[in-house]
Amino acid sequence: MDDEGIRARTKRGSIGAQWWSRRFIDLVESLADTGRLSLGRARKDQVFDLRVTPYEVTAKVRGSRPEPYEVALGIEGIGAADWRAAEKELASRAVFRARLLAGEMPPEIEWVFAELGLALFPSTASDLHLMCDCPDWGDPCEHAAAVLYLLAEAFDDDPFLILEWNGRGRDQLLAALRRGPAAAPDPLEMEDEPISAAGFWTTPSGLARLRDRPPAPPVPPGFILQVATPPPVKIRRRPLTDALLPAYEALAADTD
Repeated sequence: MDDEGIRARTKRGSIGAQWWSRRFIDLVESLADTGRLSLGRARKDQVFDLRVTPYEVTAKVRGSRPEPYEVALGIEGIGAADWRAAEKELASRAVFRARLLAGEMPPEIEWVFAELGLALFPSTASDLHLMCDCPDWGDPCEHAAAVLYLLAEAFDDDPFLILEWNGRGRDQLLAALRRGPAAAPDPLEMEDEPISAAGFWTTPSGLARLRDRPPAPPVPPGFILQVATPPPVKIRRRPLTDALLPAYEALAADTD
């Protein structure tokens, strides 16, 4: 990132090279008007000074007036207490810990957050707050749409920006992972309790301190197709994942 923040690439077709940016663009395109998004994609090279901070992304977009338009993309993100729980869970899983410390973003990381009842990406239009000082009342305006595409492009280069937007910077997360998981109490060293007839059938206090995990949110049909690397196979000029998605949706409908 230079003095003017993240700049757009000039080459075409550069968005969605990694699973996390494809995931983000797929969600954005499912939540917003495709016509307006196409206008925004055409304006992508007019975006500059894009900056990712906890819970907000800001950028400037050149338009018809001399001064650039100011755009902000806000999300609720993940709170401090939930981040501590997520860091503890990631640190306790050797594969995730090693890959993140190596600068990699494993696709299964979404599942870890889902198990804790958390989400890395907006799931509804109301979860994504788009603000622009242009006179266009469209949702999204073409300037905000352009910033969404440039943000996906930035995710391609640095997946840790997804975590930054959700409230946890790279350095802070990696420092927590290097410390490792907090030491769990040794069950063999738990303090003995006298056994009495009155309390014989009650749950031991050590087990009572254990808590269930929050229920995981439902996984959308075809989720694995969105996070896995697509195979280089096409059916009638369509990617294999596009051809398989209706089958996944049909199977999900049968289980309802």
